Amino acid sequence: MEENMPSKARTAFDANVQDIDKLLEFHAAGGGDQPGRRYGLEVLNKSSIVLITSFWESYCEDLAEEALEVIVEHAPNADALPKEIKKVIAKALKEDKNELAIWRISDDKWRDVLRMNFVELKTERNKTFATPKSFNVNHLFESALGLSDMSSNWKWERMTAVQAAKKLNEFVSMRGDIAHRGSSTSTVKKSQVVDYLKHVKMLAAKTGGAVKKHVKAITGQDLW
Repeated sequence: MEENMPSKARTAFDANVQDIDKLLEFHAAGGGDQPGRRYGLEVLNKSSIVLITSFWESYCEDLAEEALEVIVEHAPNADALPKEIKKVIAKALKEDKNELAIWRISDDKWRDVLRMNFVELKTERNKTFATPKSFNVNHLFESALGLSDMSSNWKWERMTAVQAAKKLNEFVSMRGDIAHRGSSTSTVKKSQVVDYLKHVKMLAAKTGGAVKKHVKAITGQDLW
């Protein structure tokens, strides 16, 4: 299942990746479209890899936040929540030393607990999610929405979920090399930028579709 209509997160993502199209246009204007390395233009390729990774990271975070808000607003009761989200609520209560903490989830107060938990998770992710590889994406959606093994949804014609995750991880690692080593890192080709952008667009569609299905199962509401 994929997104039929765009989420707010996907709309923002699509707007962001237009910057990559512009960089590719600059590359074509400066070096043409014929095969071969274009000296002096590789910085555009490296910048594109960094930006695509950043846009993918933002998309995942925005989508998780958007979906959680729908769950909080429209889940009929706490019993409708996935096991992982119930664990989040239980953990929050267990860590609260106030003996009256249990009353925080009465009268639908569990909704406030989930909102607060997401804020705390966001603070934690600012330290860890700067590398949006498959395992970090899996952790994000499981901890925020109770949606396990997100990367298992990343499959399409001639691409298995394992291959899709591996390919993402390799590109994110490339982004890390560029960010930390700058110009001394290995060559980045325009074809790699095009491939990465295409791959991340497919990942975004599959991720959005999985989240939409998950949210509807909990709330009965379409996410978008």
